[in-house]
Amino acid sequence: MAMARATSGLQYPERFYAAASYVGFDGSSPTKTLTSKFAKSTALLLYSLYQQASVGPCNIPEPSTWKLVEHSKWASWNQLGNMSSTEAMRLFVKILEEEDPGWYSRASNSVVEPVIDVQMNNSKVEPVIENGNSYPETKTISTQNGSEVGTQDKDIVVEGFGSVEVYDQWIAPPVSGGNPKARYEHGAAVVQDKLYIYGGNHNGRYLNDLHVLDLRSWTWSKIEAKTGVESPTTSIPCAGHSLIPWGNKLLSIAGHTKDPSESIQVKEFDLETAAWSTLKIFGKAPVSRGGQSVNLVGKTLVIFGGQDAKRTLLNDLHILDLETMTWDEIDAVGVPPSPRSDHTAAVHVDRYLLIFGGGSHATCYNDLHVLDLQTMEWSRPTQLGEIPSPRAGHAGVTVGENWFIVGGGDNKSGVSETVVLNMSTLTWSVVTSVQGRVPVASEGLSLVVSSYDGEDILVSFGGYNGRYNNEVYVLKPSHKSTLQSKIIENSIPDSVSAIPNVTNVESEFEAGHDADPPKSKGDLVSVLKAEKEELESSLSKEKQHALQLKQDLVEAESRNSDLYKELQSVRGQLASEQSRCFKLEVSINA
Repeated sequence: MAMARATSGLQYPERFYAAASYVGFDGSSPTKTLTSKFAKSTALLLYSLYQQASVGPCNIPEPSTWKLVEHSKWASWNQLGNMSSTEAMRLFVKILEEEDPGWYSRASNSVVEPVIDVQMNNSKVEPVIENGNSYPETKTISTQNGSEVGTQDKDIVVEGFGSVEVYDQWIAPPVSGGNPKARYEHGAAVVQDKLYIYGGNHNGRYLNDLHVLDLRSWTWSKIEAKTGVESPTTSIPCAGHSLIPWGNKLLSIAGHTKDPSESIQVKEFDLETAAWSTLKIFGKAPVSRGGQSVNLVGKTLVIFGGQDAKRTLLNDLHILDLETMTWDEIDAVGVPPSPRSDHTAAVHVDRYLLIFGGGSHATCYNDLHVLDLQTMEWSRPTQLGEIPSPRAGHAGVTVGENWFIVGGGDNKSGVSETVVLNMSTLTWSVVTSVQGRVPVASEGLSLVVSSYDGEDILVSFGGYNGRYNNEVYVLKPSHKSTLQSKIIENSIPDSVSAIPNVTNVESEFEAGHDADPPKSKGDLVSVLKAEKEELESSLSKEKQHALQLKQDLVEAESRNSDLYKELQSVRGQLASEQSRCFKLEVSINA
């Protein structure tokens, strides 16, 4: 029997120190932790309360108002006046518990607590390997019906859904029912807490089966599809298609088939009647393809890239209006991404389409491109943070302003890291890693977002990493969407969107610098809103200036092209004259 710790919880001031350490005030810079977990206004309050509790009233000189970050931090701290250290500690912990109710249970493994030795039958001590070093660590393994269902090891895929309380870690929930056949390049979509899997590739054979996983009971079942009454059709085996939820229907777009059609086909599966039908669509349809990206933006689908039946890589852009069922090819300005397939795409604040990675026949990419869906202009912004390695066949899903990307490969090996891009700051960070041949380090896997106990979870299925997989894995991200919290709590418009060359140094603690310091969290939010509008105005002017520079560049390139053509013409005339002179010289000498 192992010995474990039992505690009734820390009292003050130890509880404050534990909370401060959890947030990031432990000697290292808390900025990244604060802004990844909390809204900027909340992060500012936590900073000022920590300063009040640990240092005392603000007695430092007021910084220049031009230094937005430093001035806003000073103003927030200064407004606390002579608040006692004890009161600041209690407010700090209170705000943390309101914003992150489960913080204490996650932090309790690393804080110093009163220890009471208790005999427990379900814990074991095993070493944890980090950077080549071995560290003993107690792992509490919960048991259900006498069987182990979960651990809390870092960066290891865990069996059992009992450890769903662990953040940023892939776990394998105990599913029941008949698992679908192992596959990759399938379609996946969530409708009303149900995960639907359609088609895919297994051993080079295309599939056309449809399965559903109930995300409440974690039970698989197979759907026996019927033939629709209107535009009846049977499901054709396919892979590399996109499955999009639309009301109570699933739309299957494009994909590779054994006998490909000339243009993209859109099929609809009615979840009520369990019937497939082919939609009649107007306009010039794009050429058939697979490995494209399809994103739902309002009532339209945005389709980019892929590979056609002749293995030609594409970088064309099309929009399907789901109300009029009409295709429209878009000729966007700027430099588009190079032709590619098996990339990922995401939409930010219903305006910006982001394209990341993908591959050609010989190369994988890790570039990031942004399309402004209002101006239809491509740009290639500067990426910040831990930029992911080149990859194709990865999967992505958005949670607020965070874009999570899983798996993929580079023609040599699968990618083990799960990464996240903050689409407002264009900053990458690594969420977690897996070890060994794990399905989440596969190509052609699917990734969707759902919820469990009121919190977002990522759900992956399938993929290929030397073998075909049909396992389900779940990850609960600790990255909270500041975008969502602002909309819900404060009704603030969407945050500044993905803009080229954005930096996040001063945006970490952006806040106002009015002469009168804010008096409450609501005041801080108002100041933030005003400051944001001013920044957006400045960014808009910069964008206009950048657009003008691009137009000037295009004109200059056009002039250079004309001059080059003229030079070639002069060279041709000169060669002709030289030839004529040579002939005259020969005839004279003769």
